[in-house]
Amino acid sequence: MQVISYQTVNVHGIKLEAQTIQPPTTSHEPTLVFLHEGLGSVSLWRDWPAQLCQHLGLAGLVYSRQGYGQSDATPDVRGPSRREKGLRHGRLLPDYMHREALEVLPTLLLTLGIARPLLVGHSDGGTIALIHASHHPVSGCIVMAPHVMVEDISVRAITAARQAYEHGPLRTRLAPFHANVDCAFWQWNDVWLSDAFRAFDIRDELTRIQAPLLAIQGEDDPYGTMAQIDDIADKVPHATLLKIPSCGHSPHKDAPKAVALAIGAFVPTIRA
Repeated sequence: MQVISYQTVNVHGIKLEAQTIQPPTTSHEPTLVFLHEGLGSVSLWRDWPAQLCQHLGLAGLVYSRQGYGQSDATPDVRGPSRREKGLRHGRLLPDYMHREALEVLPTLLLTLGIARPLLVGHSDGGTIALIHASHHPVSGCIVMAPHVMVEDISVRAITAARQAYEHGPLRTRLAPFHANVDCAFWQWNDVWLSDAFRAFDIRDELTRIQAPLLAIQGEDDPYGTMAQIDDIADKVPHATLLKIPSCGHSPHKDAPKAVALAIGAFVPTIRA
């Protein structure tokens, strides 16, 4: 039986919520590291990470980034971006996913003794996985609905999310999953709707990815088009693409069987 435990990990002075999943027997295979979306957290993954770890017989790590879940909030989240006593305050800057991928995640992995992880990222988490894999050795990379550049469709959907948060049910729906739901929402929404973020583009970085890569996109995703993963394939010729009809922004929720089959076929290529 799997052993699932929770802990707090200190990374650069920030306490991050983490869940670890251990298989029934000791394994020397790569650890699945789950990277959540722009409004996600450990609890918003629900039991999908544990199910996937059990299906694959692998250990897993799930964590909430700063400002999400039960991790430390970002002080003055809508104020000017700055560092005080080495800690981040204020709004996220357009390079926030690079900072997560290249500063926070490497330190977290080192602290927990995880080498060459198998990254599993959703949306913003998929982008963070791609950036990390562009600069650090990983066993493989699985990304669902990643963003490699900013599309108009994304901006429209995120604008609609702001309306739903301020005037609709979104705040109430998200509140159970975050200790500070306003911090979680505004740090994501403000940076995505900023003028400076429209220039965000990681496509040229992707050419550095050497590890096996599986990119999954729903055909009905309101936050991005197939250009996102088509552009990944253009820069990473060895990437495997999965395009799922009648699927929105969360393939692991909207099409769990198709995603499980694709990941189940992909992981043996890493072990080979």
